[in-house]
Amino acid sequence: MPEGHSIHRLARAFADGFTGQVVRVSSPQGRFERGAELLDGRRLVATDAWGKQLFLGFAPAEAPEDAGADPATLWLRVHLGMYGAWTFAGDAQFTGPHAIGAPRVRIAEEETAVADDGEPSPAGEWRVPPPRGAVRARIVGDHGVADLTGPMACEVLDGAAAAREQARLGPDPLRPDADREVYVRAVRSSPSPVGVLLTDQTVIAGIGNIFRAELLFRSRIYPRRPGARVSAVKLRRVWDEAVELMSAAADSGRIVTTDAADRTAADERWYVYHRDGQDCLRCGWTVRAYELATRRVYWCPNCQRNH
Repeated sequence: MPEGHSIHRLARAFADGFTGQVVRVSSPQGRFERGAELLDGRRLVATDAWGKQLFLGFAPAEAPEDAGADPATLWLRVHLGMYGAWTFAGDAQFTGPHAIGAPRVRIAEEETAVADDGEPSPAGEWRVPPPRGAVRARIVGDHGVADLTGPMACEVLDGAAAAREQARLGPDPLRPDADREVYVRAVRSSPSPVGVLLTDQTVIAGIGNIFRAELLFRSRIYPRRPGARVSAVKLRRVWDEAVELMSAAADSGRIVTTDAADRTAADERWYVYHRDGQDCLRCGWTVRAYELATRRVYWCPNCQRNH
């Protein structure tokens, strides 16, 4: 499942490639036909990411480009889940990524899928490529097309409903309006393991399995330690590290959590994630893994002691 930085990259891609344009929206697969009808012919006026969810605001065609808060604006909420993906194509003026989501090099969250960029028509005008696979929703703008496949959630909401969905989520480290102390209080008020709480989207939004393992390692926190027994100082450090590392990943499209001084090879991008059975890059102990909240969590028994 894409982590929060990938959804912020998606928001940027839509902002750069489609904002302000009156777009065509369809559902080649047919499962989003009613929603597509509601959005078709509207102007994309807002792109917003909150944790692992993307919110796209569509105003009436005659609305100004800054109509995101207008009551008439409708919102497309998309949660990619494990199998969803947005695939992009466009003409020479379109600068979006090829794809974000699955399929990708799963273990690395790489954006490696290649899209069909279409072909010029005989008159030299860019021609939108046909849909590939079961495309739930297709958005066509002036210079590009975005296809959504396999999402866990894809629905049209009014402004009030979109606000309610966002209110259910915890603070997102990549949002400028996020309140770090809300997350700190939520963790410290819970007896659940901190490794579970970090992937609870109502506690902190956007953290997935890679960042959970790496943030806990970098702050030397034992994954099964109850949240109530983790100091506020350490939790604030986890947040600050999340802001730094996730921001870098949002810019580059790659998750890299290791410091240059700790790398002995170019491919050592993580300290513990998917490195069970290998030596810890910092202390040399064997990295271990176990199941926690149905997902494997990776940790170093020496660097992350339960004390």
